Amino acid sequence: MSLSFLQQRTGPELDGFGTLEQVGPPVLAQSGTDNLVSFPVHFDRVSVNIQFTLNQAGQVAGLFFRPAETPLPPLWKRPPYSKPDSFRERDVTIGTGEWKLPGTLTIPTAKGPHAALLLVHGPGPNDRDETLYSNRMFKDLAEGLASRGFVVLRYDKRTKVYGERMTGSVFTLQQETVDDAVLALAFLRQQNEVLANRVFLMAHSLGGYAMPRIAARDGKLAGAILLAANARPIEDVVLDQFEAASKLRANDPAARQRMEQLKAEVAKVKALTAPAALGLPAAYWLDLRNYHPAQEAKRLTFPMLFLQGEQDTQVTMRDFEAWKSALSAFTNAHKNAEFHSYPNLNHLFQSGDMRVPGNVASEVIDRIAAWITASPSKP
Repeated sequence: MSLSFLQQRTGPELDGFGTLEQVGPPVLAQSGTDNLVSFPVHFDRVSVNIQFTLNQAGQVAGLFFRPAETPLPPLWKRPPYSKPDSFRERDVTIGTGEWKLPGTLTIPTAKGPHAALLLVHGPGPNDRDETLYSNRMFKDLAEGLASRGFVVLRYDKRTKVYGERMTGSVFTLQQETVDDAVLALAFLRQQNEVLANRVFLMAHSLGGYAMPRIAARDGKLAGAILLAANARPIEDVVLDQFEAASKLRANDPAARQRMEQLKAEVAKVKALTAPAALGLPAAYWLDLRNYHPAQEAKRLTFPMLFLQGEQDTQVTMRDFEAWKSALSAFTNAHKNAEFHSYPNLNHLFQSGDMRVPGNVASEVIDRIAAWITASPSKP
């Protein structure tokens, strides 16, 4: 996790806490292979617990603010729709070069070969489970769909495994997401348990934004499932997210100041006048200057399923409607594109606040499984 990423994600919230007064002794716990370290911290306006998640290499893989009375999170709990006796897991490696990535293949125990899905992450240095707070969205999806007879591949994102090396380097969406997804799709088709002509891409948030590029490079997808995918430019989505958060602290001068700073950064992204902005290099923004994913998706001829939580404050219904509008006007190739939104679900397709432990809703698992089963096979 880079310093610029930490500043971007935590700076506005820290500004609202006030002056640091005291740091107490840490509380320790373990979650899988990660170590959790939580410090009680007292500011002049608020007292919180600041929790660091450390990976096996001792690197900071996550940072969270928790209420004063909750030093550590409840750990992830397996959802009822996951049937561990119906699948097995195998550690795998995606790629062979300097950017090789560790991953997990979840395989039904029933006789194969099976249709398969590749999970592609949202923004930031995500692990293979897309862990956020005590939630593990990708683990829910992998176990839920493997329990229904599908092979699922997930992997640690390049910005997580090689975050220190990438910090300060020149990279684009290609290096962050697209290149590794294309390698992972090829790897998935080579597995004996997989039907090579029944491999689907399931992409969340930024992964869905990148889907048309991944699909164009791969050229063999049986279909794509987009979960809370942004259709609008990344900088516009970031600005919306911060504006929504700022409304909760409307009288906070620090929040207003950070809002003005963020608007200035977004303006520089639009004008491409900054060497770097929003924690990303100038090359990243230049690469996306003329990229319009919903328009690019019109060129794709495979089935697509778009799912959106109506309570999502990270990627909102504005993006869902943008995809819907673009593809509904292109009915020849995409009369089989489906769009479903869920009134009570958030960005992780759970009910309620993302900071509260939960699992992907069973209705989402059911819909994805039914849609894949009904999708036509590629020749």
